[in-house]
Amino acid sequence: MNRNPLLLVPNIITIARILAIIPIVAMVMSGDPTLRIVALVLYVLAAVSDYLDGYLARAWDQYSDLGRMLDPIADKLLVGILIAALAWDGSLSAWDMIPVTAIYFREFFISGLREFLGNKTVVLPVSQLAKWKTTVQLVALAVILLEGVVPAVGLLSDILLWAAGIITLITGWNYLRASWPHLSGIGR
Repeated sequence: MNRNPLLLVPNIITIARILAIIPIVAMVMSGDPTLRIVALVLYVLAAVSDYLDGYLARAWDQYSDLGRMLDPIADKLLVGILIAALAWDGSLSAWDMIPVTAIYFREFFISGLREFLGNKTVVLPVSQLAKWKTTVQLVALAVILLEGVVPAVGLLSDILLWAAGIITLITGWNYLRASWPHLSGIGR
């Protein structure tokens, strides 16, 4: 059976997650506290959809190449663009830029690494720690959004953002180590 990947429910959810970035960022950048709460709710729904689309793809056997490509891109877009908006609106401090830089560095580096290794037909499977990395990143950003209306969660948002940065670096290092034989020529 040849199914149109655009009509598969998991892919529709993933595409909706990507499209949700636009109103989330617009509401964050508006500076309106009420819209920030709406952005937080929409963001949490988008973040939860990351789990939901994968669950439904497995449960309903609705895998597709489009979904395998879009899902990690949707996660990186949601995290990366929201971080930029939060930096722009002053929600992130200068010190927050350290874990943010680690997050950006790892995401770009590993994406490039996967693309390079894909040309050599080497696959780096997603590790369990990398799944936790995404979860901690998503939760940290939710708490940072919340901090804009509930300043008392500031310490928690800092701890979560730094934890996300550290886990992100660890997973990047693990992927680099796993791919080293293919990069160094040892794995040929």
